Amino acid sequence: MNEKLRETVFRLCMADGTSGDETGARETAAREFAPFAETSSDTLGNLTAEIGDMGSKTHILVDAHLDQIGLIVTGIDKSGFINVDGCGGMDRRVLPGSAVTVYGKEKLYGVVCFMPPHFTGSKEDEVQEAGRMTVDIGCTCEEAKRLVKPGDRILFSTEPKALLGGRISAPALDNRSSVAALVRCVQILSGKRLSCHVTFLCSTREEVGGQGAVTGAYIANPTAAIAVDVGFASQPGVRPEQCGKLGGGPMIGFAPVLNRAMSEKLVSVAEKLGIPYSRDAMGGDTGTNSENIAASRAGVPTGLVSIPERNMHTPAEIVDLQDVENTAQLIAEYIAEAE
Repeated sequence: MNEKLRETVFRLCMADGTSGDETGARETAAREFAPFAETSSDTLGNLTAEIGDMGSKTHILVDAHLDQIGLIVTGIDKSGFINVDGCGGMDRRVLPGSAVTVYGKEKLYGVVCFMPPHFTGSKEDEVQEAGRMTVDIGCTCEEAKRLVKPGDRILFSTEPKALLGGRISAPALDNRSSVAALVRCVQILSGKRLSCHVTFLCSTREEVGGQGAVTGAYIANPTAAIAVDVGFASQPGVRPEQCGKLGGGPMIGFAPVLNRAMSEKLVSVAEKLGIPYSRDAMGGDTGTNSENIAASRAGVPTGLVSIPERNMHTPAEIVDLQDVENTAQLIAEYIAEAE
């Protein structure tokens, strides 16, 4: 199963889909859901897939955001260099010297310009704002303006790779690994008779405010919801209480905005199935779509499940495939037990 799951994750990660321009990712996700559920899209480009008893009073929404961080073209200078700014929470530290794909009139290979340390005057640790960076596609101003326009998007040019121990590295694992978990969840539930109505929402624009989850939750009008995202995994320099563990199973959220009973129920389901998990306690915002969904309409009891991830918002994010599988199994059993 992990091989098929890896292929699903890789297909999703290779689809382009910056915030507000998620068409490629939405179409790819729709193809993954199509054999198991009816899919549709809305005004903001959200993808929904529905299963179960459509007439049930119990309606569970399961959300995973579809968009990824990237860059947006803001202009072209007289030498043909492309001016850019961040589109989403881009970590500017990983940008200089990075290979990128410019989605202009055609797909173009580019490189984010990098100042050699020889010219920095011992200030090589300083990283300029993304809005002051430029991308080199190797042509004149006139040719660049013919091929690229302000508003075009730019993504890291990195191929997904398998690591040892069932782990994978790819761009956009935030949050396509969670979208893959939703696809796997639908597969698990396929053919089962459910006593509840379930809407899987692949929402847009999470990296720039979560507007897709706002409208998607409003349209669905669920009685309960689970947001699925990535969380911080352990690595050198990070305190254990601040993170989960790769291969340690899903991180079950506990936070002011989250419904405590749902969080505890997710814990009990994990223990029943023998799924490893960690309790992810947060004193403020979760930094996910949970806030927007919980405040929809008259309020929605909401839980949060996160997949541990290293190197978030970089060209080489890392997750453990077993965590993706266990996240899907956890949510599928929670839904199966719903009344």
